[in-house]
Amino acid sequence: MIDNKILHSDNAATIIKAAIIRSRYQAAKLVNKELLGLYYAVGKYVSDNSRGVWGQGAIKQLSENLQRELPGLRGFSEPSIKKMRLFYERWQSVFANRSLATNDLNGDEENSNRSLVTNDLEVIDLGLLLSHIVDFQADGFSAKAFLSVSFTHHFEIITKEKSLDGRLYYIHQCATAFWSVETLKSNLRGELFHRAGRMPSNFAMTIPEAEQAKRAIRAFKDEYLLDFINIEDEIDPDERVLERSIIANIKQFILSFGNKFCFVGNQHRVMVDEEEFFIDLLFFNRELRCLVAVELKSGKFKPSHLGQLNFYLSALDEYVKQDDEAPSIGILLCKDANRNVVEFAVRDYTKPMGVATFRTKNEMPDEWQKALPDFEDMKNLLDSADDEQDGEVGG
Repeated sequence: MIDNKILHSDNAATIIKAAIIRSRYQAAKLVNKELLGLYYAVGKYVSDNSRGVWGQGAIKQLSENLQRELPGLRGFSEPSIKKMRLFYERWQSVFANRSLATNDLNGDEENSNRSLVTNDLEVIDLGLLLSHIVDFQADGFSAKAFLSVSFTHHFEIITKEKSLDGRLYYIHQCATAFWSVETLKSNLRGELFHRAGRMPSNFAMTIPEAEQAKRAIRAFKDEYLLDFINIEDEIDPDERVLERSIIANIKQFILSFGNKFCFVGNQHRVMVDEEEFFIDLLFFNRELRCLVAVELKSGKFKPSHLGQLNFYLSALDEYVKQDDEAPSIGILLCKDANRNVVEFAVRDYTKPMGVATFRTKNEMPDEWQKALPDFEDMKNLLDSADDEQDGEVGG
């Protein structure tokens, strides 16, 4: 017989544990909000003074002085202070045309108490960021989302996405989908904002539930940057070479595809009337609640490729799919494709299929590399030679 006292104790622990988790989450959000306000305000102060006012090397000296004044202080290295300046300058230019907020007009007591007095009696307004965003309006902008995203995430976004719509999109995704910095970097490199939902497919015609069809369209891109794969000495590698490279870097591949994908296996066997067939890559998408078969083609798209993929989808739906799962989806991932040919080819198939292209590291266009600098390039831009220092601000 179960001891009721023990049972009640277990329940109490569960309840308290849930409260602790909620409290920690709320505390983390509050801390992040305060840090963003601090970094934005410090960024303004540094921006106002370092552009022609302070002498050369002033930021480095400032960082060293802060370390002496506050031993053990983290987050205020020279490159970190430069990040704060850039954070302020990139967003201030966006907020510049905002309506004048109430706090801007009367300088209320709360904001005056949140000012940091410096040695020369200037003040750093810690409420500056809140006053700048309180009345700011733009499609896709949410002050709550903005303040919940870490400084590290913000810095990646402002340095690698030029458009405001794109920045707001990535902020929203980080806030609602809880993207890690690694996931964010992968999606920025793959230009998710500009490519999501553009893959040519027949989803709208073959998926009967309208909302499911929309989710499927949003889930895939027309091109995937597999920059973790560098196939040297292979002018036109075959599918097995490509597959082995993907399997060796399966985590990065899933990041490229999206964090809702779970890897089932490669060369996944399906049996049809005692004959065996093998699917290159098989995934399960948690949001779509369906199997996703990915066939790899190292060359240019051919309409005949879809017949094989259509067969695999029929086999999956008949022998593998669970009753509570949606119909399987097929993705043909090839090196090159004519969009008009793809759209013409997929429209008469009854199974949901789409065609996307891929690029590997050794064939990235030069303009991509310039538009999306890698981590080392960004460190050089900030005159940083130390990996740990470059990442010490934010979370």
